[in-house]
Amino acid sequence: MLTVENKILTKVSHILQEKYPNFSGNGLSLNFSPEIKFGDFALPCFLLAKELKSSPLEISSMIAGILFGDNFFVKIEAAGPYVNFTVKAEFLFDDLMNLEQKDCFLSDGEKIILEYLSPNTNKPLHLGHVRNGCLGMAMANILAYVGYDVTRASLVNDRGIHICKSMLAWQKFGNGETPETTGEKGDHFVGRYYVKFAKESDTDPSLNDEAQDMLRRWEARDPEIMALWEKMNSWVYAGFTETYKTLGFNFDKFYYESALYNLGKDIVADGLKRDVLKKEEDGSIAYALPVDKFGLDQDDKEKRVTLLRKDGTSVYITQDLGVAHKRFEEEKYSRAVYVVGSEQIYHFKCLIEVLRALGFAWADNIKHLSYGMVYLPEGKMKSREGKVVDADNLAAELIDLAKAAVLEKNAESKLDEAEVMARAIKIGIGALKFYILRVSADIDIHFDPKESISFDGVTGPYCQYVFARINSIVEKAGEVSEDFDLSLLGNLEERLLAQKVLALPVKIKEAAQSSNPSVVASGVYEIAKAFNQFYHHHQILGETDKKISAARLALIKKTAAVLKIGLELLGIDTLSAM
Repeated sequence: MLTVENKILTKVSHILQEKYPNFSGNGLSLNFSPEIKFGDFALPCFLLAKELKSSPLEISSMIAGILFGDNFFVKIEAAGPYVNFTVKAEFLFDDLMNLEQKDCFLSDGEKIILEYLSPNTNKPLHLGHVRNGCLGMAMANILAYVGYDVTRASLVNDRGIHICKSMLAWQKFGNGETPETTGEKGDHFVGRYYVKFAKESDTDPSLNDEAQDMLRRWEARDPEIMALWEKMNSWVYAGFTETYKTLGFNFDKFYYESALYNLGKDIVADGLKRDVLKKEEDGSIAYALPVDKFGLDQDDKEKRVTLLRKDGTSVYITQDLGVAHKRFEEEKYSRAVYVVGSEQIYHFKCLIEVLRALGFAWADNIKHLSYGMVYLPEGKMKSREGKVVDADNLAAELIDLAKAAVLEKNAESKLDEAEVMARAIKIGIGALKFYILRVSADIDIHFDPKESISFDGVTGPYCQYVFARINSIVEKAGEVSEDFDLSLLGNLEERLLAQKVLALPVKIKEAAQSSNPSVVASGVYEIAKAFNQFYHHHQILGETDKKISAARLALIKKTAAVLKIGLELLGIDTLSAM
C-alpha cells in the first residue's frame, strides 16, 4: 500500500517532471509539519531550488497552484519556501490504521552481532553498566524490528590483572568466607575484595607484583589458581544472572575472554611473523600506528599500540583481535556493533587500524557505538574506590519509589501486595530505562531517580500511564462496532495524534540508521503527549454522536498498539492499569 506521504511525493514528482524534463528527483522530500495548524505535511523547496535553478518561493507557489483543488487534500498552501498539505481525513486516518511492521523494514535478514554489557568478573554491575545494557538492548530490539538478524552478545571479561586482584585479596584476607556465609550476592561479595585490594595495595605496593605473578600463573594454567578463578567467577555469574533478570537484559550468546585471548595471541604471532607487527626493545609486541591517521608527531612515543606485554601476557586489545576474528571469519556476521563507553573510542580506533594492517577486509564492518559517562553528584564513578551507583541498589530504590506512587494512586482500591509489586517493578525499571534512553548516547548523564519516576514530563511512567489510560477507556467501552467512519475525524487534536503515530515508524528507521534509540523515546513521548492533548479537548465514551465515538475509539486503540511497540523496543513493559 502506498502511504499518504508517498502519494503526495508522487503527485509532486509528476508536476516537477512535467515542468522540468531533466528533473532527477534529488531534493524531493516530505516532512511532518512542525505545527499541525499549518497542515499535516510540509514540503521544503530549498534543495529542489538548487537542482531546478529556480527560487524556493517560485517552486512552492507553482506546486501549490497546480495541486489546488485536488480531491486528495483539504487544503494546500504555499508558505514561503514550503508547501503545506492538509490531507482529507479518510486518507490520513486510513493510512494510520494500516501501519504495519514492514513499513519499517531496512534489511531482509543481514546478520549483525551486537555486543553490549561486557562486565568484568571482579565487581557488581553499576549505573554505567545499566546505561550500556539499556542502550544495547534497545538497539538490538530496533535493529531486529527493521529486519536485521541480530545476535545479542556479551563479552565477559573473566581474566586479567583486575580479576587477579580480587582473587589475591580474597586469598589473603578472606578467611574462607563465601557469599553463602555472609549472605551477600556473589558479585557484591567479590567486588568487596576488589576494593579491599585497592586499599591494601596503597600501603603495600608489593601486592601489585603478586597479582601480576598470579596472572602469569593463570595463563600457565596453574591448577590452584584455575580452581580459585573458577570458584570466584561462579559467585559473580550467579549475581549477574539475578541483576539481568531484574533489569530485563537478555543475551543470545556469551563470549569469554578466557577462551579467546589465545586466538588473539595467535593473530599477533602471525602478524609478527609477517613483519606487520614489531618486537620492542623491552620484548613487548606492538604495532606502529599511521601517524597521519592518528594525528601524532613523528617522535611521539604513543604512536605504538602494545599487543602483548613484555612477559608475554595479553592485554585488552589481544582478546579483541581474537573476538573479531571469530565473529567474522568463523561465524560469518556481516557487521559487528560494540556498545562500549566513549573512553574507549581510541581503543576501537586502534583495534580497527590493527585489523586493517593485518589484512582483514571486514575491519571496516566494525562499529563502536559509544556512549557518555554517568556521573555521581561528586563526579565520575570509581569502582576501585567503591564509589559507584550500584545497579541492584538503584533498581531497588526506583521500585520502592514506584511502589509508593502505586499505593498513593490506588489508595481506595485495596490492591494486593503481589499486584502492587508487579506494577512497581514495571514502572520503576521502565522509569530507569526511559530516563537513560531519552537522551542521545553521546551525552553525559547525571542520574536523578526522583525525576525519572515522575508521572509528569518526559518520563517512562508518563508514557506508561497514557497506555494504561487508553486501555481503561477501551475496557469501559465494551463491545464496539468495528464499522467506523474515519472521515468523521479531522480536528486539530485528532490530526496531531495521527501525525505522531504515523511518525513513529519513520523514527524507528532513523534510530536504526543512526544508532540512536533516543529518537524512538522521543517519538513515544510525542505520541503520549498528543493523546493527552486530544483527551483533554474531546470526549470519547461521552461523545453523543456514537459514530464519532466509534471512530475515536478506533483511533486510540491504534495509538495504544503503536505506543506499545515503541515502549517495547526500548525494553519497557506496558501496564493495563497504573
